[in-house]
Amino acid sequence: MSQVLPGDASPVLDLIGIGFGPSNVAMAIAISEHNARAGAQQPVTARFFEQQPSFGWHRGMLIDDATMQVSFLKDLVTLRNPSSEFSFLCYLQSKGRLIDFINHKNLFPLRVEFHDYFEWAAAKVADMASYGHEVVSVMPCLRDGVVEHLEVTVRSGAGLQTHRARNLVIGTGLRPLMPEGVERGERIWHNSDLLRKVDALEGTSPTRFVVVGAGQSAAENVAYLHRRFPQAEVCAVFSRYGYSPADDSAFANRIFDPAAVDDFFAAPDSVKNRLMAYHGNTNYSVVDIDLIDDLYRQMYQEKVLGTQRLRFLNVSRVTDAEETPEGVRVGVTSLVTGEQTPLDADVVVFATGYSPADPLALLGEVADHCLRDDAGRLRVERDYRIATDPALDCGIYLQGGTEHTHGITTSLLSNTAIRVGEILDSLIGRSVKSASDEARPVTGVGGR
Repeated sequence: MSQVLPGDASPVLDLIGIGFGPSNVAMAIAISEHNARAGAQQPVTARFFEQQPSFGWHRGMLIDDATMQVSFLKDLVTLRNPSSEFSFLCYLQSKGRLIDFINHKNLFPLRVEFHDYFEWAAAKVADMASYGHEVVSVMPCLRDGVVEHLEVTVRSGAGLQTHRARNLVIGTGLRPLMPEGVERGERIWHNSDLLRKVDALEGTSPTRFVVVGAGQSAAENVAYLHRRFPQAEVCAVFSRYGYSPADDSAFANRIFDPAAVDDFFAAPDSVKNRLMAYHGNTNYSVVDIDLIDDLYRQMYQEKVLGTQRLRFLNVSRVTDAEETPEGVRVGVTSLVTGEQTPLDADVVVFATGYSPADPLALLGEVADHCLRDDAGRLRVERDYRIATDPALDCGIYLQGGTEHTHGITTSLLSNTAIRVGEILDSLIGRSVKSASDEARPVTGVGGR
C-alpha cells in the first residue's frame, strides 16, 4: 500500500510509529501477522523509530525478584490472536522453559523474564524498527488544501532523514514524575534510575536511604535497598497511614477487560470520573499484599531483635531535598503535627510515578488540526485516533494518553493486544485509496 510521490524517491508509508516500546512492538507484530495473511494483495507498510539504541522497557525497575502485576496471558498478542507465534508461551518454548513455567503454577512471571520476552518479540519484527533514531519534527504535506500525508524528520548518527506516511501511531510511553521543585541529581533519584545508578554505591558503605512514595515501585525499592545494603537504614516516607493493598479480585479486575473500554468510552464524564475513583485502587498507589506482609514482618522482626533499620515515616511528606557534598539533606514534615524531621541520607529515591508524554509535542503545525474537548483535553475517537478538523485527512493514533476517553488501561499492558488490533483495523479501513487518488500530485510540505 506504499506510494512513491512523483519526482521523489521517498515512499509514502501507511504508518510511521514514534517509539518502539511494548505497545508499538505489539503494533508491529499485528502488522506482520496481517501482512502474512494478506500476502502481496494488501500489505501494510510501516516503520517505527526509537531513540534508544536498543529495546528497553523500564530497565531501572527490573529488580531481580520483582514480578509482573498482570497475567502472562495479557502479553503482546494472546488476547487478539491466541495462536500467535509471538506469544509468551512460544517465547518460553523457544527458551526451553515451558514445562518449568507450567510446573511453577504462577500467572505472574518475573519482570526480568517478561522484559526478555519483549526483547525476543521485538527482535522478530526488527526489520520494521530503526533504533537510535529520534523523531524531531512532523510537517504536513498538502494536496488540494488537505493534509493527506505527513513528513517525519528523524535524527540519527547519519544525520537527518525524512520519511512520509499516511498515519502516525505515537507510543512514546511515560515520563518520570518528580515533585514540584525537586530536580533529579547524583543523589536524588527517580525510581526509574535505581538500577542504573545503584552499582556506583558498592564499596561506599551507605548508611541511610530515603524512599518517597506509597505505590508498588516504592515498596519494591524499599525492600531491594534493605536487602542489598544490610548495614544501611532505609526510611520509607508516605502521606498515608500505611501501604494500601492492590485490589486484584476477579470482579474488580474486569475494569481491565476489553469490553470495559467500550463502556468507559460511551459513559458520560460524570460516570467516567466515578469509575476512575472507584477502581483507582486496582493500579494507582497500591502494593501487592504479599509485599506489604513481607515488609511488615521484617520491620517487626527488627523491633524484636533490637536491630531496627527499616523505618516507616507515615502520614508525612518530604518538603525539602537538597544535595550536599556528602549526600542529601531531606526534610520530612508530619502532616498531623507539622513537625519537621531532618534526615541526612546517602540517596533519596522518589517513587512518585509517571506522566504521559505530550503526544502533540512533535507535531508542530499539525497539532493545530487536532480537536479538544471543553476541558482542553484531546478528543480521541474510539479507534484511538485523535479527532481532527476536515483539513487533516491522515490518522494520528495514540498508544497512551487516552485515560480520559478510554479508561485505566491506556498505559497498561492489559489491553495492548486488543488495542493494536483495533488501531490496525481502523488504519486499513482509512488507508484504502483509489488508484486515481494516489496518482494526484502533492503540492508540497507545509503549503510551501
